[in-house]
Formats: sequence, structure tokens, C-alpha cells
Amino acid sequence: MAIRSNLLAEGVEDIIQSVLSSSEDEVLVANPTAEVIEGLVAVATDVDDDLPEIRLVADEGILKDVLDDFIVASNAANLVADGALSMRTAADEVENTLFVTPNSVVALVAAGGKVAGLVTDDEAFVETAFEAHQTHWENAPEFKLRTPPLSRVRETLGEDIGEETLADFDAVLASLSSARGDGDGLDEVTISLLVAARNEVLLYDISKWGEDVGIASKATFSRTKTKLEELGLIDTEKVPIDVGRPRLRLKLGADELVAASADELADEAQKLLDA
Repeated sequence: MAIRSNLLAEGVEDIIQSVLSSSEDEVLVANPTAEVIEGLVAVATDVDDDLPEIRLVADEGILKDVLDDFIVASNAANLVADGALSMRTAADEVENTLFVTPNSVVALVAAGGKVAGLVTDDEAFVETAFEAHQTHWENAPEFKLRTPPLSRVRETLGEDIGEETLADFDAVLASLSSARGDGDGLDEVTISLLVAARNEVLLYDISKWGEDVGIASKATFSRTKTKLEELGLIDTEKVPIDVGRPRLRLKLGADELVAASADELADEAQKLLDA
């Protein structure tokens, strides 16, 4: 099935939805912007039906910046694990983002607050374009995504730490539009520590889980805990054990966080971090 007429939409996600639903086999995405990569991951994550195989070739700097957001990266990792998405890096000579399928080529153009998908289904042109971008894809180096799939993060968090902590983790993520830790949403380590503190989990347990699942090292969890403790967001209390040094139980420190619901936790924490 091919797209046979030009597309006009308020945002890139509508165009992406049309492209993905038009191809049963594969879609080559060339020269995507950050907005396109984010939109592609969001739309593909929400699709209930079978997805075409998505092959994305992007500028490495753009790809790294977009996937620095845990929400985008962990959902992308889900798609990679499911075999629906693969990513490679290379500079592209085309000026606009292209969606190339075996049946059509869509060039993405933004103007006047709207986005257009300019379409051709000319058989000879589409065949040439598909072969060219297939070769470009094959010659591009693979992008190795280090973030674990969100499905694995959630499954292990519930099993290793507890369902209540998982529920809080889900609520915090749902309340955020991004999770970068640079002032634009809390990062994944901070989120994990806050929901662990809300449920009075041991630092040892949450940091071991985080390292095992691939979120960050125990050392990173420890450094972040120290920072949050110094800022008054969390407290710790020593818990004696039979052998060795006492372990630390995490607790929320600031009254604003103690009083906050799970879906308010990130917003209240960000206010304190920005103060």
C-alpha cells in the first residue's frame, strides 16, 4: 500500500502515523530531525498493530541528544528489543527528512506552523530511491543504545523492589514530558531514588537493581543520593545487618515531597532542585 497524495498536518506525528500505517514491510528514515526521532518513537510505541521494520539513519549528535532523554531512549530500546527499530549513524546528503518505503517516498517539509509530507509513488523513482537509501543504510555504522528497554526496567523493578515502588515509578514517568536531568525533567537515577525513598527502600537494593538492569552504576546511584541528601530532598537512616557495615534506608526529606502524591513528586522535586 502506498501513500498517493500529499499530507498536511499540525505536527510530525500525524505524518509519521500515516507513513507507518501505509507500509507493511519496512520504512527507511533518512536525515531525521530531533523532533522526527522523538515523534517516531512515540508513534511506534503507541501502535497496537504490527509495525513495519523501521530503519533509521541519523546524525550521531542528534541521535545521542534525543536519546539522552530516558523516556524516549527506554521506549526506543523496547522497539529495538522487539525487532521493530534499528538505528545507524551517518551524515546524509538529503536536505529534508525522507521516509522511503518500497511503494512511496515522503519528504517532510515544515512551514507556517504546519508540516507537509510531499509524496511521490512514481514506480521508477521510488525503486531508485529505495535502493540508494538501502545501500546508505547498509554502509552506516550501527548506533548502540545503552539504555535498557522500559519493559525490562518495569518488570525487574516490580520483582526486585516491589509493586508499590513500580506504581510510583510509573506515575512519576507519566507526569514528565522528558527525563533528562538537565533542568528539563529529572533523570532516571534521581527518579529511581525518589520513588525508592517514598517507599523506604534500602539504598543497596535500589542501586543494585539499577546497576543490574543497566540504568547506572552503584557509584552513580551513591553520588546522586549524596547530592539529593545534601539538598534536603531525601534522608537516610542506618539499618543494622548481621555482618558488615549498616545499610542505609532511603526516606523522603522535604515536607513538600512527603506530602506530594506520586504524580506530583517530580514537579515538587524539580522545584526544590531549582530553588
